[in-house]
Amino acid sequence: MTSALAAGTHVLCERPLALTLAGIERALAASDRYGKRVMVGMNHRFRSDVQAVRGFLAGGDLGALQAVRGGWYTFQPSRQMLGWRLLREQAGGGAVLDLGLPLIDLGLWLAGWPTPKRISAHLTHPGKNAVEDMGSVLIVCENGVSIATDVSWRHLGQGERFWFDIVGAKGSAMIQPLRIFKEQHGAAVDVTPTGATGRETQFIQSYRAEWMYFLAVIKGDVNAPPPRDQLALQRVLDAIYRSADEGRDVLL
Repeated sequence: MTSALAAGTHVLCERPLALTLAGIERALAASDRYGKRVMVGMNHRFRSDVQAVRGFLAGGDLGALQAVRGGWYTFQPSRQMLGWRLLREQAGGGAVLDLGLPLIDLGLWLAGWPTPKRISAHLTHPGKNAVEDMGSVLIVCENGVSIATDVSWRHLGQGERFWFDIVGAKGSAMIQPLRIFKEQHGAAVDVTPTGATGRETQFIQSYRAEWMYFLAVIKGDVNAPPPRDQLALQRVLDAIYRSADEGRDVLL
């Protein structure tokens, strides 16, 4: 990445920005030194259903955010994966890094990046020195918001499962499919926005919107801040693996 920035190129980096805090700091420093923009490919932030939920949160319709619950189950046969991808010292992580990281990023982003206070994680490894193929994580923040994530690379079911739910003091929301509920006169009322849906899936649409945003950033039409939020995300990720390795909660 540093070489690309030094060559005068703006960079859109797929997640994660780096595997260590030092690596992220180097990328941010290089971006500043060479005057080129760096953006991390957190495509779920650009989903239209996520944007709708964010609007309800920003408008106060759902009250204060209290909890985020998300999960992602896929089936990834190890024989179909590159050898380095299964080794922790080379890949940095497994299912949590691959599937959990974007969900945790999305939860912290929607919550306005509260400070994590306590992290508990349990990971399942298929063998010694192998990356995890399943994992459960609980993050409790200083303001009381909790983020729980459950992921798996070895889901044996009818198909891939993905969910992301938020709970507010006055309502709740879920994506895929988008559903939003508010409390009105003591009852839960469906206030999900209606409208025409395109042919693209939310995943395809999110990548298209991400690229359009990156183009606007490098053209100077959008004044996006440097992705220093990825430092906070990496601290959470480091604490997740430490919690799992040591079998205890980690306080930040």
